[in-house]
Amino acid sequence: QEPSLYTVKALLILDSLGQRLLAKYYDGTFPTAKEQAAFERSIFSKTHRAGGEIACLEGLTIVYRSSIDLFFYVVGGCRENELMLSAVLTCLLDTLGHLLRKEVEKRWLLDNMEGTFLVVDEIVDRG
Repeated sequence: QEPSLYTVKALLILDSLGQRLLAKYYDGTFPTAKEQAAFERSIFSKTHRAGGEIACLEGLTIVYRSSIDLFFYVVGGCRENELMLSAVLTCLLDTLGHLLRKEVEKRWLLDNMEGTFLVVDEIVDRG
C-alpha cells in the first residue's frame, strides 16, 4: 500500500448504552447508516466491558477509551499505527476536557455539542 496521510476512518462517541452521540466517517468503508449502526453495535459489544485500549474488528484497528458514561473510539485501517490513532484519541479527550473545564460526561457533552463538532473537525481533517 502507498503511504497516506489519511489515517482515520472514523471517530465515534457512544454513550454507556452504545447509542451514538457523535459519529464521523471519513471514507466509504461503511457507506450506509444501517452499516454504520451495525458497526457501532459490534464495536460497543466487544469493548464496553473490556479493560483494553486497542481492539481489532472487521479488519480495522480501533483505539478506545471510556470516560464516566461515554466511550470514545478512533478507527483506522488494519495496518495503521496504533500510536498515531492513540495520539488522535488523546488529543480529542484533552481538548474536550479543556473545553468543558471538567471531566467529560454525557450531559456536558450534549450541552456543548457545537464545540464538540468543532473540536472533531479541527483534529481530523477529512481523515
